[in-house]
Amino acid sequence: MAAMLRRLPPLAALAALAGIGAEFLGHRSFTRLVRRDVEALRDGASTARAGVVTEEMLSDLPEPVRRYLTYTGVVGRPFVRMVRLRQKGAMRPGPGQPWMPLAAEEHYCVDPPGFVWDGTLRLGPVRVGRARDEYLGGAGRMLVKVASLLPVVDASGEEMDQGSMMRYLSEMIFFPAAFLGGNISFHAVDHGSAQVTLTDHGRTATGTIYVDGQGRLTDFVAMRYRMAGGRQVLTAWSTPVTVYGEFEDLRLPAGGKAVWKLPDGDLDYIDVTITELHYDAGAAGPVPAPAPEGGAR
Repeated sequence: MAAMLRRLPPLAALAALAGIGAEFLGHRSFTRLVRRDVEALRDGASTARAGVVTEEMLSDLPEPVRRYLTYTGVVGRPFVRMVRLRQKGAMRPGPGQPWMPLAAEEHYCVDPPGFVWDGTLRLGPVRVGRARDEYLGGAGRMLVKVASLLPVVDASGEEMDQGSMMRYLSEMIFFPAAFLGGNISFHAVDHGSAQVTLTDHGRTATGTIYVDGQGRLTDFVAMRYRMAGGRQVLTAWSTPVTVYGEFEDLRLPAGGKAVWKLPDGDLDYIDVTITELHYDAGAAGPVPAPAPEGGAR
């Protein structure tokens, strides 16, 4: 960096340094914003449901749901209060756009349902974008800034509430005991699929889960709002699981994608691998330390 700056004219070097300093301050400000929202998520979390998951709790579920929960190994495991995971992968803004490396950290609350996702996009060593997606207090909001500085997306409203709620429902596969909550209902479809509905803050979100013969949940499909032509449009959306792994002594998805089902073909726009996943089944505590530099923070 120093050698590069020496080759620039003095004013250009000053401008470059100012830009680097502004990006650094913007990054720190964005981190404080995310940390505040994670603290709000944790402060609002109720005490974890007492006891452990039993076979009897699965007995009235549709057969593919029962097969799936049995496969995860959740029977005999305690109910979860909070979840924290980290992801690495790639993301692209649209068809024909380049894939960019992505690192993210996400926090979930089980009761009431909520999440805060913090993602960083890079081109080489340069942070080119920072995004916070959340469902908090029954409301969804997406904030995206270029280089942590310039907002390019700041979305909220009914469509975002529905979209964020649907995202939460699709990602409950990372903490499957939550499917036994009183806010979840099922409708049997066939031997390999079932509809699942989440109810929260007077609204519902419904999707279809697909389960293979071994009990692995392979996909979640639903109608979700997508920004197109300056307006929100209900669009078929899919989150196929690409690989399974073991976290917290459970068989859970370790990689997956998100795909918009468009008239002119599928648009897969995110592809991630789970690198860490941790459960908190106890009382409220401090927000965990940020991820090391190079991660989501």
